[in-house]
Amino acid sequence: MKNVTHTLASSLIILGAAAAGSAQAADWTGYTYSSVSTTAAVQGMERITERVESETDDLSITLHLGKTLQIASSDITQAVGDGFIDFSADLFFSGNVPIARILNLPMLIEDGEDWDKAYAAMNPYLEQGFEEQGVTYLGAYRYPQQVIFTSFEIDSLDDLENHKIRVTSPEQGAFVEAFGGSPITLSGSEVPTALERGVIDGVLTASAGGAKNWHEFLDYNYRLPVNYAYSAVIANTGAYESLSEADRETLATIVEEETANITADFLVDEEAQKESQAEAGMTIIEPSDEEIARAQDALASFWQEWASDAGPEHEQALQDVLTALGK
Repeated sequence: MKNVTHTLASSLIILGAAAAGSAQAADWTGYTYSSVSTTAAVQGMERITERVESETDDLSITLHLGKTLQIASSDITQAVGDGFIDFSADLFFSGNVPIARILNLPMLIEDGEDWDKAYAAMNPYLEQGFEEQGVTYLGAYRYPQQVIFTSFEIDSLDDLENHKIRVTSPEQGAFVEAFGGSPITLSGSEVPTALERGVIDGVLTASAGGAKNWHEFLDYNYRLPVNYAYSAVIANTGAYESLSEADRETLATIVEEETANITADFLVDEEAQKESQAEAGMTIIEPSDEEIARAQDALASFWQEWASDAGPEHEQALQDVLTALGK
């Protein structure tokens, strides 16, 4: 009887240990704002989930594409913070973390080297801003430069005057207004019809972005580097902290590597799309150094006004970025 009792007790201990081990396994719900599986962003997120499955001990992530869950794009940060989803790529987070918009200011960041310096200066502010939402900031990937595409001939900033340009943020709107244009806000699905009917005369986007779909309505591409768009990769803080230290470190490494790969893939696609659009008849115009400097000078006061209106923390963050950029 003793042996039976001992065997039963041992079995219960083993089963209990197994159950405890399985309880530690985390099956996260992942989400991305993009509904197009062929984009560099979605392919990169898929690589993250595949690597997590194979490289971590107790974490798996099931990725859902944009619009497959009942989450508005502007609510992704909140959905992660509330634990409705555990992990996401979030392009539309600036309403929840407004300080992040410093990296979107027009003419502040001229190229990839500038971006790296500015991003490093902003990283602590991004981590803090997301932390206040119950979210852990893991990293980001950026899209190619947002440049000017038009249906009218353009080879100077002066040509924007009296034209209606579709923008995706108030900051882009400030750029358009600085040179006499009228900014118009439209969803991406509205752009082709608006261009065809003359509701708008141009857009701010990337060759590998909106121009990939709208190029037939756009005859000119003035490659003035207006600003950058970027997507945060985030996790619910409670879910993240429940992971083992080893899995947290592995996840952070995977995200760091794959967000860099996404950014690089976008840049490759940008050059390919630009070449394809030129071959299809689009006129590509490179701005002079003088035009770039003129645009930077025109928008510099806007950067300061924007930060001043937003508050002291934004002013300090902007100053940190300007110092990093040597401006």
